[in-house]
Amino acid sequence: MQMMTRDVLLGMEEEEDDDDGDIGDVPASKRPFLTPHPSSLVLDNLEQTTVSNFGPLESQPDFRTPEFEEFNGKHDSLFFNDGQRRIDFVLVYEDESRKETNKKGSNEKQRRKRQAYESNLICGGLQLEATRSVLDDKLVFVKVHAPWEVLCTYAEIMHIKLPLKPNDLKTRSSAFGNFSWFTKVLQVDESIIKPEQEFFTAPFEKNRMNDFYIHDRDTFFNPATRSRIVYFILSRIQYQVRDNVKKFGINKLVSSGIYKAAFPLHDCNFSQRSEDPSCPSERYLLYREWAHPRSIYKKQPLDLIRKYYGEKIGIYFAWLGYYTQMLVLAAIVGVACFLYGYVNQNNCTWSKEVCHPDIGGKIIMCPQCDKICPFWKLNSTCESSKKLCIFDSFGTLVFAVFMGVWVTLFLEFWKRRQAELEYEWDTVELEQEEQPRPEYEAQCTHVVINEITQEEEHVPFTTWGKCIRVTLCASAVLFWILLIIASVIGIIVYRLSVLVVFSTKLSQTFNGTDPIQKYLTPQTATSITASVISFIIIMILNTIYEKVAIMITNFELPRTQTDYENSLTMKMFLFQFVNYYSSCFYIAFFKGKFVGYPGDPTYWLGKYRNEECEPGGCLLELTTQLTIIMGGKAIWNNIQEVLLPWIKNLIGRYHTASRTEKKSPRWEQDYHLQLMGKLGLFYEYLEMIIQFGFVTLFVASFPLAPLLALVNNILEIRVDAWKMTTQYRRMVPEKAQDIGAWQPIMQGIAILAVVTNAMIIAFTSDMIPRLVYYWSFSVPPYGNHTQYTMEGYINSTLSYFNVSDFKSRSRGSSASDFDIRTCRYRDFRNPPGHPQEYKHNIYYWHVITAKLAFIIVMEHVIYSVKFFISYAIPDVSKRTKSKIKREKYLTQKLLHENHLKDMTKTMGVIAERMGPVVTDNNLRPKSE
Repeated sequence: MQMMTRDVLLGMEEEEDDDDGDIGDVPASKRPFLTPHPSSLVLDNLEQTTVSNFGPLESQPDFRTPEFEEFNGKHDSLFFNDGQRRIDFVLVYEDESRKETNKKGSNEKQRRKRQAYESNLICGGLQLEATRSVLDDKLVFVKVHAPWEVLCTYAEIMHIKLPLKPNDLKTRSSAFGNFSWFTKVLQVDESIIKPEQEFFTAPFEKNRMNDFYIHDRDTFFNPATRSRIVYFILSRIQYQVRDNVKKFGINKLVSSGIYKAAFPLHDCNFSQRSEDPSCPSERYLLYREWAHPRSIYKKQPLDLIRKYYGEKIGIYFAWLGYYTQMLVLAAIVGVACFLYGYVNQNNCTWSKEVCHPDIGGKIIMCPQCDKICPFWKLNSTCESSKKLCIFDSFGTLVFAVFMGVWVTLFLEFWKRRQAELEYEWDTVELEQEEQPRPEYEAQCTHVVINEITQEEEHVPFTTWGKCIRVTLCASAVLFWILLIIASVIGIIVYRLSVLVVFSTKLSQTFNGTDPIQKYLTPQTATSITASVISFIIIMILNTIYEKVAIMITNFELPRTQTDYENSLTMKMFLFQFVNYYSSCFYIAFFKGKFVGYPGDPTYWLGKYRNEECEPGGCLLELTTQLTIIMGGKAIWNNIQEVLLPWIKNLIGRYHTASRTEKKSPRWEQDYHLQLMGKLGLFYEYLEMIIQFGFVTLFVASFPLAPLLALVNNILEIRVDAWKMTTQYRRMVPEKAQDIGAWQPIMQGIAILAVVTNAMIIAFTSDMIPRLVYYWSFSVPPYGNHTQYTMEGYINSTLSYFNVSDFKSRSRGSSASDFDIRTCRYRDFRNPPGHPQEYKHNIYYWHVITAKLAFIIVMEHVIYSVKFFISYAIPDVSKRTKSKIKREKYLTQKLLHENHLKDMTKTMGVIAERMGPVVTDNNLRPKSE
């Protein structure tokens, strides 16, 4: 097929209002379209010629327009009207001649650009067929088909691996063979979704076409591969030259409104099979066996997901499914620890002392703010102390150690599973296939010498320019992180301010009996309202920063799509980490730690007195914060991901049904679905990684977090599946070797989680002070008991303060109404009258020493176990390594043998031709 004789490009120098943007714009004399490749003749041809200014469009004989055909009534058809050429992609635009609101000049410019683009698509070898909408005659659907020659040419350019011969090595054996009767219930029925035949593969080469397993040209390239090739072409075809600057790519045409949409087709309706018997109806199978609620207990059909949506989406669901499976064990242990604390809460000695009327009822606590805050009884915190016994128990320590080991096992076993998928899905050497992004290629205006090849290559900016871009991007990210820290400071100020208000409104007298006061203390009210406000601020900042991060990454201009996503991942996660976790870090490690004592309190910003923890510590407040953020985030995400697309599609179907009773074709049905952008999967990963952080970083304060995550993920898998199969257009299939930058992020979280959980147990919970009291201060020489006991613990942890020592700034009026000479506060300090009054006592130094020793021991033990597990479990199993080497060997052998056969055949032909010359003339043969 003749690919292109003349490149039709519009030169519209007179346009002053053309503001398509700068992506894809570069002087034509400088821009290299693609890196040189032996098979890139077609792409080179697209660069060679340019037609200057055109007159009226109708007078241009060089424009090649799509064939216009009426809809043939086959609403499930995936082919052109001839029934032979498959639809690989669909472009949608609004006919400018039927627009009513836009200016005529603007409509004409858009039409000229679009027709130039379509003409170049046809000249580039693609075949187009246009059909007007059944429901809205202003819409036109341009169906794109890639012929065999084009597919072969671009398959070689893109280094796509294609089948050589059937592979008999890829046999899968289950580790649960003895329980096949049980696992069979969880497996997808193979009679419904048949296993895919496996092949040896190699990068496609046109000159070695006979080596490949081509039984049928129509099925050699599957629909996902065809769509990927066509999208590659659509992203690189040009449509305009202005001021010696070329504009190109379908993404830019869609963003500027010249096209309304561009997408590959679903193969059928999700609720029923296609009427075409040759269609495999894979969308219907995915909905029935994967997205439907009745399949919630079944394993995911990962091979079919990968085949239909591509490896990138397949690896996401494989990772999410594996993460969910591993959460089962963590949830079981977490629930066991929770039940242990719940059952033993009535045996909690220190909680009994708080609630006892002769102990906690007679302990008068010092005011927690200046002047207006009242004195209060310790037993007012009775209910919260009981709840604290559930979470602040020995089971918490066991669970924290377990989770430190669990997260390592999860990451190591996932690496092995990922390596198996790389082999099964043929992405072991994927990096050889990935091409530069069109936006990167468009900006390659600088020429540099490659240090390795010593040849010229084009780059988008110099080393100095790259440094400037990196500096600006880093500064922008730092600014937003500082903005988050400012919001956290605002929340702290709110806590300090509102505590005074709640202390006044919820104040209780010594004889108060109001039941609500047992549960709604000033500290609890402050904690709940601050957590809700913190969550709202988190979601607002998150929404704004998403757009900012995309702008920053676009300015940074990464080379490949993988580089782009990794760069965006690091920016987004760094921001989200500070955004979501900063309030939790404040409660866990800062609140109540630097408060001074009643006679000399510490003030925040010189004005606000630092807030204190309740007598039981801040652990319960941290649990409340985690519950609100995790629960609120899950609800918000479900509203965004499920409810909004469903409502939009429902409204769209209502308007469509009100216009006509006609049944629309497949391409029009898909057009009215929602678009899942390029970063749609990125947000799914981000949501799960943030959850992973909550499950691991603060799990010592909330052992039920893995259970909540497990329930959420079971629903998340099916919700995402339902969303993709029913509410969204089919995405362009993309290759992916692994989960990208998310893997090192999880490893970093796993390392940090050991430190945070050790510090939560040491500094946030009361476990260490209780152990110090039990083993050292309950018996002589420091205690008065004859045996180890927890009796008297509360009294030993509360220091005395003389009310007369209050400074005027802190002194309240309530003390004069009662005969109060001393009050108690939470700290380990000497009493009034002591030679070192209000200085830290011996108990304090014992506790600090024990806390530091505990952190060091726990970290070293868990890190040692993690290191041993990482060393003992290889990232790639021996079996998988052997399979990879075996397949590579057999593939090379096959190609080598075929090459030898071709060489032998060629030499034989040459010998036959030369033989008669040597015999008859007895002369040296001439070389041919």
